[in-house]
Amino acid sequence: MILLLHGGMDDGASWARVAARLRSRFRVLRLHRRQYRLDLKTGEACTMAAEVEHVRTLVRLIDEPMLIVGHSSGAVLALEALVSLPEAFAGAVLYEPPCVIGPLLGGEALRRAQAAITAGHPGKAMAIFLRDIVRTPAWVAWMSGASIPLIPRLRRLARHQLDDCAAIDEVGLRLDAYARIDVPVVLLGGERSPAHLGERLDALEHAMPNTERVRLHRQGHAANTLAPARVAEVITRLGGEVLRNPSRG
Repeated sequence: MILLLHGGMDDGASWARVAARLRSRFRVLRLHRRQYRLDLKTGEACTMAAEVEHVRTLVRLIDEPMLIVGHSSGAVLALEALVSLPEAFAGAVLYEPPCVIGPLLGGEALRRAQAAITAGHPGKAMAIFLRDIVRTPAWVAWMSGASIPLIPRLRRLARHQLDDCAAIDEVGLRLDAYARIDVPVVLLGGERSPAHLGERLDALEHAMPNTERVRLHRQGHAANTLAPARVAEVITRLGGEVLRNPSRG
């Protein structure tokens, strides 16, 4: 079984093309994370601990060896699940988790983005998030922010994205805990991704005992949508090594 944990502003749809390529060899589950369930959130922010408990419930229900794959904030969730459920997973692929390695991920920029959301300006909030936290070029952040108010679904998800960032800050620096993860882990990164994501992979590689670093040539933080075959190949290789009897689904 392969468990896919999506990143921000998503419901798992961005991993559909990767999942389709994996299903010839494995059962695949794309989890719609609680942080992004518009039908479940009641105004209170969802914590990373609550998301780990969701994963724990799935592990108990499925009751078979799993490879956990996480993207962006979903990869931070995967790290926390690996720490909390050390017997549940045979391995992991972590695609650029924005885990805390020193200063908080969001910090003061997150507070400015939250203030913009509270004032009813989701586009401005996401422009701040993309420019000052994700660290995309300013023009990209501005264009993306300008589109948010025009798309109702993205407008609703903007607050959830900020809650997700706050949840990562709440988790804080956990490299010592991640150092106890001893299953095989592929640390996946893109050649064109923001530099700080590579620095976070560097820190994980230094801290964790059983890692392999894979860098996707001419790709950034969205290779799951732009180069799904290459991402699926990385997952398939590790899955073939750590899952003794891959089952088709």
